[in-house]
Amino acid sequence: MRWWCRWAGPVVRLGAGLILAVHGWRKILLRPATYVDAFAKMGFESPMRLFYFLILVEFVGGLAVAVGFFTRFFAAAAAIEMAYIMFALYLPNGFSWTARGYEFVLLWGLVFVAIWLRGGGPYSVDRLLKRQL
Repeated sequence: MRWWCRWAGPVVRLGAGLILAVHGWRKILLRPATYVDAFAKMGFESPMRLFYFLILVEFVGGLAVAVGFFTRFFAAAAAIEMAYIMFALYLPNGFSWTARGYEFVLLWGLVFVAIWLRGGGPYSVDRLLKRQL
């Protein structure tokens, strides 16, 4: 195996984790009111809980995936979030993301499934701690 191939996993993990963290950071910056009303209109019984849960999964989880800390746990949580978004919100719109379809969340969901299956890999905090969760 070429030396640079060892960096494929960490590069994907870092990119996916940081992109997810940006979505969580946006929720932190815009404060709950922006999202809680929308979540309530979607029918969620506890929109405030959902808001904080999504910050945990997206911001904290995104940073954790990026550095490879509790990688499998947070990648699984992100994959489940993407699956929910795909089936509950975007599936009726069809495939294409240009029509608010599920293409984009399917892609990211599969990326997080791959990270979930692989784990943190050799260049991760999980490996330093000798634990894979």
